[in-house]
Amino acid sequence: MNRIVIGTRGSELALWQADHVRQMLSAKTDTPIEITVVKTTGDKIDALPFSKMEGKGFFTKELEEELLAGQIDLAVHSMKDLQTDLPDGLSVGAVCSRGDPREIVLIDPRSYDESQPLGVKEEKVIGTSSVRRQCQISEIMPSLKIRDLRGNVPTRVQKLRDGQYDAIIVAYTGILRLGIDLSDLKSVILDLDAFLPAPAQGILAVEIREKDVKVGAIVSSVDDPDIRIQVRLERGLLAKFEGGCKLPLGAISKIDDRNYSLEAILGTGTEESWDHVRRVEVTGTDPDLIVSEAFRGLTE
Repeated sequence: MNRIVIGTRGSELALWQADHVRQMLSAKTDTPIEITVVKTTGDKIDALPFSKMEGKGFFTKELEEELLAGQIDLAVHSMKDLQTDLPDGLSVGAVCSRGDPREIVLIDPRSYDESQPLGVKEEKVIGTSSVRRQCQISEIMPSLKIRDLRGNVPTRVQKLRDGQYDAIIVAYTGILRLGIDLSDLKSVILDLDAFLPAPAQGILAVEIREKDVKVGAIVSSVDDPDIRIQVRLERGLLAKFEGGCKLPLGAISKIDDRNYSLEAILGTGTEESWDHVRRVEVTGTDPDLIVSEAFRGLTE
């Protein structure tokens, strides 16, 4: 094997993630590793909200096609972007490097109100295209007006600075990984008890060809067993619903020795009128039983 080629999307955050994995793998092998950019459907269509887009795997499909065709040797994804049912011939060779899974609300200082639970003045416009975020915002601050927001992390922040929104909500780990300067904005980091992230938010996934034994052996060296259990819990629940980014599901898991907990929410209603948010928290020692009980608690 003369080299290893990592495939990634071209956003700043995706490139950061790919380079982070490249550095981890480079510490495990002498084989040269390079990065190539693959443009995905989600990158090409940035005007529509996710809920209005047809199909699945908006940020992964083209990368997986390149992987199956042998044009790249592995693909680095945000775990939350991957479908729970991978194409035949592919597998997740490693999960690693979970960043802070919390959400952060970024606010135009003129619209900031520290007395409000999200830090935003009532009746203001908050941007997000995530139905998971929408249903929780509607429950916590129903007076806020929710407007669709697309684009990579720096683009979303710039749209806030340009006055298109009074506030936006994004994954905190993206802000941290890119080191974005927020000194001109107000920000509120939301506790996990108050606002749940996407299943496996902040986790990196390394996707490989199942039969590529050499690459698989190198990639497996950066796999984190504890993070894999968190993926099993959070993504296991997502798989029960056979859903993706169109599903208003939030989930976070915790590990304490061999005791596990899974907290989850499910929004009911529609983007135009969210009814309420169902909540469940399950603890135990068997991840599969925890997932099944959480699923029952959200659906029965």
